[in-house]
Amino acid sequence: MGTVLALASACCYGVVDFGGGLLARRAHFAAVALLGQVGGLLVAAAAATLAPGGAPGLADLAWGALSGVGTGVGMVFLFRGLTHGAMAVVVPVSAVSGVALPVLVGVLLLGDRPAAPAWIGIALAVPALWLVARPTGAGGGAAGCAPATAVDALVAGVGVAVQYVALAQAGPDAGIWPVAAGRVTAVLTVLPLVLPDVSRLRMGARDALAAGALGMVAAAALVCYLLAAHQRLMVVAVVLASFYPAIPVLLGVAVLRERVAPPQVAGLVGAAAAVGLLSAG
Repeated sequence: MGTVLALASACCYGVVDFGGGLLARRAHFAAVALLGQVGGLLVAAAAATLAPGGAPGLADLAWGALSGVGTGVGMVFLFRGLTHGAMAVVVPVSAVSGVALPVLVGVLLLGDRPAAPAWIGIALAVPALWLVARPTGAGGGAAGCAPATAVDALVAGVGVAVQYVALAQAGPDAGIWPVAAGRVTAVLTVLPLVLPDVSRLRMGARDALAAGALGMVAAAALVCYLLAAHQRLMVVAVVLASFYPAIPVLLGVAVLRERVAPPQVAGLVGAAAAVGLLSAG
């Protein structure tokens, strides 16, 4: 069940990645991130209230709050990088660093010890993610990319890593409340970027609703990940949840009739093999 939940988290985040990338081209990245976190807060608060049990301690809420800071930072820098048009750098670098850092923390600091098949799956997942996340025809665009864009991608990856590692530290008795606490701090993290110039919030009603809806889906992704991390090693849950870049590729084929480049096909095959190995491990 933990594997299914982690993959469900990846599917939700893939939808957010696909929709957020399109939306950030029409509206200010900070506004998209802020409205998304507000939408996520509504869903997380409702889920925490309705979910059975759930008696969070102060430590559980603190871990959830730290996770939300990671979410806010990650989303802001991800969307900012995407507005620069440097998807060829931002998406693969943030995806790979967002999975590699939690694996290092889990193994070196938290004592996670995956089985041999899972280790092979992890080793296969990193190049597979890189291949899947690099858009078609990305070869030359990355080389001419400004260093600031690479920094955006790395900071986004660190934010995602903090989100995953911190949320996994909340106890199973805390229910969904750590996710709700994280949405509060995510809003507070993004808000200072909007307050100096409220004109950044100007967008059409349709785009505003879309941003909020994407945030709701992202909150659902975190709920799935939290439940998965309680059933599997954090290292395994993180890697499975990090296959979200495959979803925009598949949606691009199904919705936008895009063609998949051979490297992306290889990445999708590698990702599928990695999922099988991680599930077995």
